[in-house]
Amino acid sequence: MTPAAPFGPYEFQLVLLRRMADHQAGLVEDALRELGATRAEMREANKRWQAWAHGRHGPGEFDRYRQVLGEPETREEPPGFPGSEAWAWPVPLWPDLRFTVLAGPPRRTVWSRSLTRAPGAAPPELRTEADLRPWRVTADEVWRAFRDPAPREGVAPALTRLDFTLPDGTRGAAEFAWGLLQRLVPHCRA
Repeated sequence: MTPAAPFGPYEFQLVLLRRMADHQAGLVEDALRELGATRAEMREANKRWQAWAHGRHGPGEFDRYRQVLGEPETREEPPGFPGSEAWAWPVPLWPDLRFTVLAGPPRRTVWSRSLTRAPGAAPPELRTEADLRPWRVTADEVWRAFRDPAPREGVAPALTRLDFTLPDGTRGAAEFAWGLLQRLVPHCRA
């Protein structure tokens, strides 16, 4: 990035939206209007982010988030991950969520990055499949709310999938971009 082309939280939100555009086009269009951005600006921000991420001489992944988002709102060692740190930043498009990066040794290697519920923000009640609404639920919340959660790898670029059992015993499956629910998918055995 050059001083003439700043890249900050606004542009980072466009990167998040670009990953979601293939799955929730209507919600992305609404978010772009809220930000006062165009689809072309979203694509350009993503192009710049990708070039920066894959450049040979750029900062490491953790440092890239810190340069773009600044100092985190919170920084803590999560239980069960000794020596690691979870850094969380507010995301104006989703005021009840935080962009959280979990990094650990060596050299702050990024283990995960996702949208998570902000401290003090009430999570949605999750009891049935109908409660699973796009952009309202995080992967962590589905993991905690339903039985037998199991991640599925290799679903699609920039998507993660979580299979789970609903309270009535039926199997469910959901796909997430940046840890935010994008869609429910038919469950099939692997």
